[in-house]
Amino acid sequence: MTRPFTLVVLALALAGSVGCTRAKSGPEASVPADTPGWHRVATEADRKRLREWRKAWIEALGAAKASGHQAEIAAAGTLLDPDAALPGIDLKPGDYHCRTLKLGAKGKGNLDYVAYPPASCRVGPAEGQGTMAFVRLDGPQRPIGRLFADGERRMIFLGTLQLGDEQGSLRYGHDAQRDMIGLLERVGPGRWRLVFPRPAFESKLDVIELTAS
Repeated sequence: MTRPFTLVVLALALAGSVGCTRAKSGPEASVPADTPGWHRVATEADRKRLREWRKAWIEALGAAKASGHQAEIAAAGTLLDPDAALPGIDLKPGDYHCRTLKLGAKGKGNLDYVAYPPASCRVGPAEGQGTMAFVRLDGPQRPIGRLFADGERRMIFLGTLQLGDEQGSLRYGHDAQRDMIGLLERVGPGRWRLVFPRPAFESKLDVIELTAS
């Protein structure tokens, strides 16, 4: 049985401790330090999405190429290559530039390729060995949650999605439409990606590129 956890937005010093340039709350996953790894925390639906990450990636990439976005995909280089993950995550607490790409339309009215304007993301310390907190700070869709260590090439994100002007966050495991699972990987010097297979809204694959501020 999975164990839901609560993500609480704390108006605390993630802002100051990582050099934030604006006064804004940061995330902290409210999970006891002895919480087991992501395998036992994740819902069954999210474990299934993660198991099928590569299938979702290939489908989404194929749809984006078929709709005429070969040039954009080629320009993204290793960011959109499913096999480009490098050993050694080496992600530090701090502020990051991030941009989101959505690939593969989920339904009618959605596009097969969307590149959103740059945004701000933050990585901070979290209770529990091998975990970090992550939040996208601006934009209409903002993942907020925790990164769990998972081998040499990836961390696993578990969290929820903030929408619009929401200030708080839902408890993970409470609403399947808001639950999120993703893979964080390093794809170059000072460059990472956080990939969400089959998100609930709009696309078959979301990719957030992170670069140091």
